[in-house]
Amino acid sequence: MFNRIMKRDGRVAGFHEGKITEAIFKAATAVGGEDKELAMELTLKVLKSLKNRFNGDIFSVEDVQDTVEKVLIEEGHAKTSKAYILHRDKRTRIRDARSELMDAVEEILIETSRENANVSNSPSAKMLQIASAASKSYYLSRLIPEEFSSAHIGGDMHIHDLDFYGKTLTCVQIPLGELLAKGFNNGHGYIRPPKRPASATALAAIILQSSQNDMHGGQSFPYFDRDMAPFVADASEEETYQAMEALIYNLNSMHSRAGAQVPFSSINLGTDITEAGRKVTRNLLLAYDKGLGRGENPIFPNIIFRLKKGINFDNGDPNYDLFQLAVRVASKRMNPTFSFMDSSFNNSYGDQVSYMGCRTRVQSNQVGPDVSEKRGNLSFTSINLPRLAIRANGDIDKFYSGLDQIIELVVRQLYQRYRVQANLKVKDMPFLMGQNLYLDSEGLGPNDTIEPAIKHGTLSVGFIGLAETLVRLVEKHHGESPEAQQLGLEIVEHMREKVDEAVENYQLNYSLVATPAEGLSGRFIAMDREEFGIIDGVTDREYYTNSFHVPVYHPISMYDKVSLEGPYHKYTTAGHISYVEMEAPPVHNPEAIESILRHMAESDMGYAGINFPIDFCLSCNHLGVINEDICPVCGSSSIKRVRRITGYFSVVENFNDAKLAELNDRVSHI
Repeated sequence: MFNRIMKRDGRVAGFHEGKITEAIFKAATAVGGEDKELAMELTLKVLKSLKNRFNGDIFSVEDVQDTVEKVLIEEGHAKTSKAYILHRDKRTRIRDARSELMDAVEEILIETSRENANVSNSPSAKMLQIASAASKSYYLSRLIPEEFSSAHIGGDMHIHDLDFYGKTLTCVQIPLGELLAKGFNNGHGYIRPPKRPASATALAAIILQSSQNDMHGGQSFPYFDRDMAPFVADASEEETYQAMEALIYNLNSMHSRAGAQVPFSSINLGTDITEAGRKVTRNLLLAYDKGLGRGENPIFPNIIFRLKKGINFDNGDPNYDLFQLAVRVASKRMNPTFSFMDSSFNNSYGDQVSYMGCRTRVQSNQVGPDVSEKRGNLSFTSINLPRLAIRANGDIDKFYSGLDQIIELVVRQLYQRYRVQANLKVKDMPFLMGQNLYLDSEGLGPNDTIEPAIKHGTLSVGFIGLAETLVRLVEKHHGESPEAQQLGLEIVEHMREKVDEAVENYQLNYSLVATPAEGLSGRFIAMDREEFGIIDGVTDREYYTNSFHVPVYHPISMYDKVSLEGPYHKYTTAGHISYVEMEAPPVHNPEAIESILRHMAESDMGYAGINFPIDFCLSCNHLGVINEDICPVCGSSSIKRVRRITGYFSVVENFNDAKLAELNDRVSHI
């Protein structure tokens, strides 16, 4: 009857009526029917309908499918029709995903995505991002249940590191001392324990790199001063300094992280009061202070200096001089950042809580010891808080109802991802699991699943845009109104309570994180602006405000900002960070930094940092704030501008559009 049909891409191809019969038969089989003869009879009716409708004109694949649905319904086969529609919809989504993937690949081949500011534009970065795009497409269309993938695609929630959904874990606090003491194998042979400082720091860099190759997130040493101390005990200051300088050079040059980046490295230190431990801290800070070969600001590692009364916080404490050095270095380089061991949620663990530069914190453990070492975050998913507020239209009860529903959805999605991760095998992460970097990975063979180890990790529910949420609900954000601040605290406390319920229900380490939103800050607001239009104070910028932060554009004093944000830290124990912004490096006023840090401690913060511009002329090595397009010393336009983005450093030219808009909106705090 027919011999031609128009394909979806416009090509004309041969028509085969047997494909209609097969599709109808499959749909019928799906609902319990297996009558091939009936499928052939229905096919004839479809063909007759097509002939009457098109009268010899060419028709498309979509026309045929529309006609099949119509005939099935008219002939009383409603169940078969529904099965056919579902199959058609699934095929459509797969085709759309393929098409979107090809579009993404085309864009990547021109320039790599700026979702992560430390991804380069190199050939290897392009190749890895193409693989990332393919992985995302596969997981959304094939692996992740539709209720979760639809919520992600639609913008109700955001599954972070989607491209690694079924491959690996997020981050880990590495047992450096254990690995250096016994040696390790990173795949090509046994590496014996080091004897001198330079060998120890070289192996520390290799450990970070090897672990990074197994994971997609950060790599951290929780007790660097303690673990490195045995290898500098009888070394001179100069030998120790050279070793620490080499470590910093290595961590800024070993491109091994996904997207042709260096390892996302963090180092916790500051509380070892032995002379060897003090020597480690002192010389690492001095090497970081000096910078790279021409004085450039190092991007990595993130250095987290622990503050603890009786150890380093007050004059007379054994490591108070190291605190003073850390303040001096931070006043010039923005690093180190500072963690507060005496906060209400950290003090019961002594000086043992470790952070990562991105803000991740892992400590309490539902199924094992409450430690940082050998544990990390498994995955996290963030909630679009402003959208819930927009939909509630000022109705607080409706907002909370929507919030409860999305938290419940995110909790189930995280559990589904956990089940996928739990079925991975030791051989899938040969260094992380094979070299026992994770609790209870000892004794597991290459073909064993990793669930006995990863049950100690965390599953984190995150959020973004508390400020915009409050504006929509009560017309002011928490930097403008005490009432808004009270509501903000109530919202975040409510989220924490719901997450704690998940801990009890699943007996897993669910936790609440103040999301470090980079690509997400622009994604959610773009989708919400398209759906709801421009809403003053909510969708009228290029980004949503990060987590619980007071908006970067709001004029406020440092002390008021710290006082407002401090109370949120105790609820977000999976990770949090607060900053104050300065217009220039306070190199001549370290006392101001120390004063701010003391106020942060009084405000019950867990982790915080100081932000300011760091500009470096690549021609004459001038370091300072360069507000013009050219260097004031030599007139060169080759200027490297380093800024903090979501806990870590990057150069401004790599910021995505949303984060660049946020950077331009930042005001200095008085």
